[in-house]
Amino acid sequence: MAYEGFAYVYDELMKDAPYGEWVAFVRRHVPDGASLADVGCGTGSATIQLAAHYDAIGLDLSESMLEVAQEKALEAGVALPLWQQDMRELELPSPVDAVTILCDSLCYLADEADVIDTFEAVYEQLKPGGTFLFDVHSPNKMQTLFNQKTYASNGEDCSYIWFADPGEAPLSVVHDLTFFVALEDGTYERVEETHEQRTYEPGQYMQWLIGAGFHVKSVTADFTDKAPGPNAERIFFVAEK
Repeated sequence: MAYEGFAYVYDELMKDAPYGEWVAFVRRHVPDGASLADVGCGTGSATIQLAAHYDAIGLDLSESMLEVAQEKALEAGVALPLWQQDMRELELPSPVDAVTILCDSLCYLADEADVIDTFEAVYEQLKPGGTFLFDVHSPNKMQTLFNQKTYASNGEDCSYIWFADPGEAPLSVVHDLTFFVALEDGTYERVEETHEQRTYEPGQYMQWLIGAGFHVKSVTADFTDKAPGPNAERIFFVAEK
């Protein structure tokens, strides 16, 4: 997962992402004022909003993503601690009330062992009764929206072409992205990135959560409180230590 060039164009790709709905999802399950670690925070768009309600910290594997998050937090006037960590080896100074892995960040893990390691690491960093919240791409989304699809955007400062093709592993996708970023001299810099994601059936995630010691409180779809249907695109999990 190399984000060296990608970090600075990521927000263009995600400019229409419903970050407020992720925050609302968390607030339905975690009381204001709680301590919260937002793992896989990326450029901090959701984390900065969460920090208005929680004693929040952000963690990500990518140093360049965290640099962008720090710039955005400073611009927003938010004091937000940011740490570089691998979610599979999560280690906090003290246990927290809640851990979030939002915006399908968990799907960047390569295989089952990585997901299990992450669940176990999260469990260890939560207080007794603490809450773990995350969302992933649904199997349906992998098989339809990410199955040999092309997406494009022609912006004034940044344009991109995005190819999504099935990966070798079941329910996986390979994202090939090419960005053209406007420079001050009127020329464009070309930035190319390839990223892979993988998801699993909801029942498999539940088994791994239970195996790590969690009690699964809810499995819902698409920012609602409804159970996932066959056309769901994003699955949300809430588990308790």
